Amino acid sequence: MLEAKRITELLREKGFKVTPQRLAVYEVLSHTKAHPNAETIYNKLQPNYPTMSLATVYKTLDILNEIGLIQILNVGEESFRYDANTESHPHVHCVQCGRVDDLYDVDDTEFMERLAEKTAYKLTGKQLYLYGICPACQKKQNEIH
Repeated sequence: MLEAKRITELLREKGFKVTPQRLAVYEVLSHTKAHPNAETIYNKLQPNYPTMSLATVYKTLDILNEIGLIQILNVGEESFRYDANTESHPHVHCVQCGRVDDLYDVDDTEFMERLAEKTAYKLTGKQLYLYGICPACQKKQNEIH
C-alpha cells in the first residue's frame, strides 16, 4: 500500500484537501484484509477522531475511490465494502458470517476471452464475487451435527 506522502501528493494532484481524517481512513483500509464497510471504519477511527462524522468517512471513501486508491465492493449486503488493494482480483463472500476474502492466483483470462467472444462485448473491467460458506462456518456446522 502507499505511503502517506504519496497519498498526500495524489489528493493534491486531484484537487482534494489533505486532512488527517482522509489519511486515517486510507491507513485503516491499507492495514486490513477484512474488507470493512464504512461503519466499521468509522467505529475504528472514532476513539482517535471523536469529532469525525460517518458522513466524512463516506465522503473520504468516495474520494479515495475516485482517485484510484481503493475499490468499492458490492457483495450483495446492505452496505458496500472497501478494499485498498486495487489490483483486479476476485472476492469470496461467506453467506453465513459475512466474511469477505481475496482470491489470488486465479487465472480467469480464458473465461474472460470466452465471455467477450460470446457476447461480442469489448470487456473493459470486471469485479468477480463468489459466494459460499467459509471454513470457520463449515467447522461450526460440523460441530453442531
